[in-house]
Amino acid sequence: MALDQLPSHAQLQSLASQHKALHMRDLFHQDPERSDRFSIQAAGLFLDFSKNRIDEDVFKSLLKLCDEAGLITQRTAMFSGEKINNTEERAVLHTALRSPSDQKVLVDGEDVIPEIHATQKRMAELAQALYSGDLRGATGKKLTTLVSIGIGGSYLGPRLVYEALEPYRKPGLSCHFVANIDSTDLAQVLAQIDYEETLFLIQSKSFKTQETLENALAARNWFFEQGGSQNDVAKHFFAVSSQLELAAEFGIPSQNVLPMWDWVGGRYSLWSAIGFPIVFAVGPENFQALLSGARRMDEHFCEAKFDENLPVVLAVLGIWYNNYFDCESHAVLPYIQLLSALPAYLQQLDMESNGKSVDRYGEALVANSGPIIWGDVGANGQHAYHQLMHQGTRPIPTDFIISKSTPYPIKAHHEHLNANCLAQSQALMAGKTLAQAKAELKAAGKSESEVEALAVHKVIPGNKPSNTIILEDLSPESLGTLIALYEHKVFVQGVIWGLNSFDQWGVELGKSLETGIFSAMQGGSQDDLDSSTRNLIAKLKR
Repeated sequence: MALDQLPSHAQLQSLASQHKALHMRDLFHQDPERSDRFSIQAAGLFLDFSKNRIDEDVFKSLLKLCDEAGLITQRTAMFSGEKINNTEERAVLHTALRSPSDQKVLVDGEDVIPEIHATQKRMAELAQALYSGDLRGATGKKLTTLVSIGIGGSYLGPRLVYEALEPYRKPGLSCHFVANIDSTDLAQVLAQIDYEETLFLIQSKSFKTQETLENALAARNWFFEQGGSQNDVAKHFFAVSSQLELAAEFGIPSQNVLPMWDWVGGRYSLWSAIGFPIVFAVGPENFQALLSGARRMDEHFCEAKFDENLPVVLAVLGIWYNNYFDCESHAVLPYIQLLSALPAYLQQLDMESNGKSVDRYGEALVANSGPIIWGDVGANGQHAYHQLMHQGTRPIPTDFIISKSTPYPIKAHHEHLNANCLAQSQALMAGKTLAQAKAELKAAGKSESEVEALAVHKVIPGNKPSNTIILEDLSPESLGTLIALYEHKVFVQGVIWGLNSFDQWGVELGKSLETGIFSAMQGGSQDDLDSSTRNLIAKLKR
């Protein structure tokens, strides 16, 4: 059932019309305990969601949507291996990838847990063989550099974790990630590495993903140019794929191929063998801690009541602004330098999952689906796009993410960083009134005419919503918990909107069209192309 058909929808529309006239300044003034009532500590995270345009009535009505949409039933179906990806007839089991070995999850009658743990063991053994030098390159040198070639989920997730866990990396090792078919991406990486010490990891379920395959072929050609031979490919190229035959044609034997499964979507795959760059860089024990942190969030999501459930609360707040305040975007601003790749990762997770215009039964949506996700690392944005957030005409709901500690303490840098974050959330909420602006100008010695002319420009409306998430520290476990939090938030919103959050047919369309356009650029038929595309091809060829 779509959002507009749920019983609480009309009540929320009425509440939204009332709350558009309320200001959060007044809500805080009326309720000194507001921040205590609208905050949750769970799974190692602390969430303050008091700076939102809600009261108890709104909050309760939003949570009712979860019951009305059948969230508990859908959650159980996902975790138990039912084929909730109905357009592709697939189970959705990224959660099984972090399940303990004594759990049982069936897909088509087969328990997938033993294979998951066998793959994790294989990944750990491969990493240990590289560390020890038992597995070496063709010239006998240790393989200390890994180049991961993938795109989408095969790239964004591993890159995020690799960058975030920089303090945990093993010394003497390095990882590089190649995704873009723009040859600059690959060329810049190849310029930094030694072929004798490099292991290339080709990450593609089908072993046909165009960008990945083209980059892999180019990397192999470079390897030959440096002095490697076809016989050496097996010592320098591994793959994560479900297509053993295609990998073998490339020169990668089956023992060098880690598995991928249909029940793991690309944007949820960093917990699988796609995460081998993580294992290589930070070690199997830290990869297990990452999985443990995600499992901690899985358990919280399944066990906590809705009003104390972190993913549920974030999800319904997003619904509130997206569907009842017509907010078009949502900002994610980590005030943690090591999480600079998080907004890009969440763009795919959220927008590829819930960027839909029909429900899971093929009926057109009346209510809007997912928002535009964007952001960057704080505090840099304060000197750029925060101006729009503070004085622009449209509210932008925001998630601030901070950590109590830093692995690189320098004087009072970390305290200044966190103070900046809290100041931004306070400013978004409270703003600055016309009276305050006039008082400041008068105190600065401005004349009455100057005060009247300038004050209006210094007014900050406030009433802009935000959440603040606090981590104890940025560790493998807390990172796993944070990523899983957003996975489940996206799932909850998809359930409320009545979507299948696990297909991506829009992505597939662009892939299929590229084949015909590439052929036309090489002199093939242009009969099926529109006039704009034909003219653009001609322009590029000239």
